[in-house]
Amino acid sequence: MLLLFWVLLVLVAVCLILLMPALWAKQIYNTYRASRAVNCPETHAPASVRFNAWRAAWSGLSGKPKLRLADCSRWPTRADCGQECIPDAVKNAPASEPHPVPSGANRIFHLPVLLAAAVAWVLGMAWHSEYLFRPQWMMALGLSDRQTRDIAEMWTPHLLTVGACLLFAYGVAALVSWLGKRTTLRGIEIALLLWLVIGVALIVAIRSTVTPNLIRIEGGYTFLAALLIGAIVGGAPRRLLLRD
Repeated sequence: MLLLFWVLLVLVAVCLILLMPALWAKQIYNTYRASRAVNCPETHAPASVRFNAWRAAWSGLSGKPKLRLADCSRWPTRADCGQECIPDAVKNAPASEPHPVPSGANRIFHLPVLLAAAVAWVLGMAWHSEYLFRPQWMMALGLSDRQTRDIAEMWTPHLLTVGACLLFAYGVAALVSWLGKRTTLRGIEIALLLWLVIGVALIVAIRSTVTPNLIRIEGGYTFLAALLIGAIVGGAPRRLLLRD
């Protein structure tokens, strides 16, 4: 059972390692996805171009984004041009969207995510304390008092638990950002849906190695943590978002 605990921690660590490149790629994609106005080097007349944002995001993970055009108002008749307008397009600001979304609706705000992850972690510390469910948790995992103290004194489990809370909070924030509507109810709905999907996947994967009592303990904690994360990420007050 202790082996299962470490396997889950390793999975969380792998997800965290993949999280930062994914967030960086999303930032690059958002930077280059909109169309831009340029002066065509061939005709010296205004034109509208759009970068290949996916290519920029992918190449930007290993260095400077490699920029190529995905569309131009002079295409397809001049699709074989040398794309000498790219430096001009980089300097120019993206054009306004035809139907702009409300300010901040489609970006991830980091302060609510950090606050939500911290609250979920503190809840986990209290939930697994000797005053609540630590005795039942130890019995479900088959751990002795000594083994439990050894785990509690190690930094790795605590850091990975914080990482799991951050990973879940950023997942909720990304979905809220993608849907474009930021409310407390929407945040809770997304968090519970994500909790359900992850929970079912984990139960299917490890159902033969965990006890029903452990599922109830961890299910109760993660359910409450998901509620809190969804409420904080989705319903963060505007003054907190403005500080981000």
